[in-house]
Amino acid sequence: MGHPVLRRAAVPYDGQIDDAVLHALLVLMRHVMHAAPGVGLAAPQLAIPLRIAVLEDRYEVAADVAQTRERLPLDLLAVINPNYRPIGGETAAFYEGCLSFTGYQAVVERPRQIELSYHCADGTPVVRRLSGWQARIAQHETDHLDGTIYIDKALTRSLCSNEEYSRRWAQPDIEEARSGLGF
Repeated sequence: MGHPVLRRAAVPYDGQIDDAVLHALLVLMRHVMHAAPGVGLAAPQLAIPLRIAVLEDRYEVAADVAQTRERLPLDLLAVINPNYRPIGGETAAFYEGCLSFTGYQAVVERPRQIELSYHCADGTPVVRRLSGWQARIAQHETDHLDGTIYIDKALTRSLCSNEEYSRRWAQPDIEEARSGLGF
């Protein structure tokens, strides 16, 4: 955090780099995301101000966590110029972390279901409906492309270090943290 590229809207991708360089960038982004480890990475997080992100969640989680958070596996999505819109009025609030703001987590309330519009690397337009944790990942990364970091949307009383989160609040839901921290 603190780098200006993270606080500006990314430029729409319209062929500024050729297909081979785009492919290499997507491979690099996936590698960086896995190495972190994370479930999403936006190009501005690598100081590249283009509307490009990768999303993938294949991590094993406990059954109660998966059920409560609606956390289903997400196969790799390379999204170019993504945008989302909420579907319905339902929201869900859970802790999130970020590779650009390491060492901390905070609760963010987000739409539970979204419609994600984007282009594949080959230019094919896609509209996809996502819900639960998959929707959360897509919103988090798309927000990066708009110059927004999750802490901008977080319930700030919930902010805690990763150590404190693991020690006290790493529950499937946020009710204990809500009560203990008063948010």
